[in-house]
Amino acid sequence: MPIKKYKPTTPSRRFMTGLTYEEITAHEPYKPLTVYKKANAGRNSAGRISVRHQGAGHKKLYRIVDFKLEKVGIPAKVETIEYDPYRSAFIALVCYKDGERRYVLAHSTMKVGDDIIISNDAKPVAGNRMEIGFVPTGLPVYNVELILGKGANSIRSAGASALVISQEGEYTQLKMPSGEIRLVHKKCSATIGVVSNEDWNQVTIGKAGRSRWLGRRPTVLGSSMNPVDHPHGGGEGHQSIGQRKGPKTPWGRLARGVKTRSRKSTDRWILRTRSGKLQG
Repeated sequence: MPIKKYKPTTPSRRFMTGLTYEEITAHEPYKPLTVYKKANAGRNSAGRISVRHQGAGHKKLYRIVDFKLEKVGIPAKVETIEYDPYRSAFIALVCYKDGERRYVLAHSTMKVGDDIIISNDAKPVAGNRMEIGFVPTGLPVYNVELILGKGANSIRSAGASALVISQEGEYTQLKMPSGEIRLVHKKCSATIGVVSNEDWNQVTIGKAGRSRWLGRRPTVLGSSMNPVDHPHGGGEGHQSIGQRKGPKTPWGRLARGVKTRSRKSTDRWILRTRSGKLQG
């Protein structure tokens, strides 16, 4: 999808860019598959901020996207390609042969009228879904199920895809978008193709107000705060952060050069880390 530029009528318009949304075919969602989600502005049940930089934003409905994808062997036809305010990728409304309609993640070349199916006997073309052990080597996949029976929980953002490297025994080697190579059980399912809206990360926001429409509140440097609010705060003028061991988070933990990965139980499935280091 092309990126459009704006006429520089104001300073904020000069570098602003946006998407043309040429693929979008419907401007209103399918109401039975929408639900209103109460915005909490990053606050917990006590009303205190637990996630910073969230709040306000345009009013929006949540689209219920099917990530379980349990309708095996039932052909479906794509009816519309739609924008989803809760995710970077586009979604598609598909109608199954039994009459049921569901939202699914759209791939980069999906069009209205395309036929898709969830089956191990399906052709290995974009949009079809099957167990990852049946996907030919070298094909890109998305909507990947990492844990058997949990549903698609990985490779879902705009323009993302994983590459099937090889099939070995009970497992398939996948190269993730981060560069990490990991093992996935062959019975886990995946959809063939690349997630839609590939140019999403090329958009320049251009002005602060546009970030507020997206529900992003301002980010303030720690060095601009008071010492009571941040370890980097205080001092006269533009002073250094004054931390011998390096920058810290607002809660006093080291923010750079410290490993944060805590799920040691999944290390056995990782063959090569995202930095290129061999595991084991």
